[in-house]
Amino acid sequence: MSLPEKLCVSTVEKIVARTGLTEVEGADGGPFQTLVSVMGPDPVGSVRIFRGERIAKAVYVGIVVPQIGLDSHMVFAFMPDGSPVPHFTLDSVHSGDYYAFHLDLVQRADAGTHMVYNDWAHTPLTETFHQVHEMEGLSRAQLDPRQLTVMSSWMLANRASEEAFGQLDGPVEAYLEHWFSLVEGDVPADVRDDLADTDLAVRDARNRSLLFSADVDKVWAQISRLLGEDVAESVRLQLVTNEVVR
Repeated sequence: MSLPEKLCVSTVEKIVARTGLTEVEGADGGPFQTLVSVMGPDPVGSVRIFRGERIAKAVYVGIVVPQIGLDSHMVFAFMPDGSPVPHFTLDSVHSGDYYAFHLDLVQRADAGTHMVYNDWAHTPLTETFHQVHEMEGLSRAQLDPRQLTVMSSWMLANRASEEAFGQLDGPVEAYLEHWFSLVEGDVPADVRDDLADTDLAVRDARNRSLLFSADVDKVWAQISRLLGEDVAESVRLQLVTNEVVR
């Protein structure tokens, strides 16, 4: 496996094993969806979907196109609609002459008005957040401010040298282990009180519609050019809902 594939797939395997997810197979018994590029007939990747009880839906998307030097792997693990627990995401990429990654716990409430929630869901990540930004060989990804508003303040999004990318196992593990502690633990009473003004399901639907909007995240235009608009849209729709879109 390449470095990006190994980092992402090993994370998927940990999530599946720890939370007891079951894979939703495609019609042929393989991945839910096989991806083909407009550049040729051969498969360039897949969409894998997993379902469970504590985790509502996990979606892995892998796209490898050697002709353009693209090696991209992403996982989103989504909590139930009404849960206050953040969603987990990791994106690991090698494109041309650089590596890149995106790691976050996607917030479930307005961070500017829910500090009790922040301190439960995100503040324990602060030490790791700062440690990553002190690593040699990293530079911050150039994200539009509009895009940053739908992510958490603890998001890590960087380009990386090969050496720096190879040191990401620890930070990813730290974010993942904290997330597992939230998934497996009880929600404290003061956190529930802090969130009493928030319809978690409604906010999550609105947040995900923006997080995966082609207007907000320009990566969807690139995916459309690579896979075709219909296929790109089928992938995007799997991410905006906890239902399996067929």
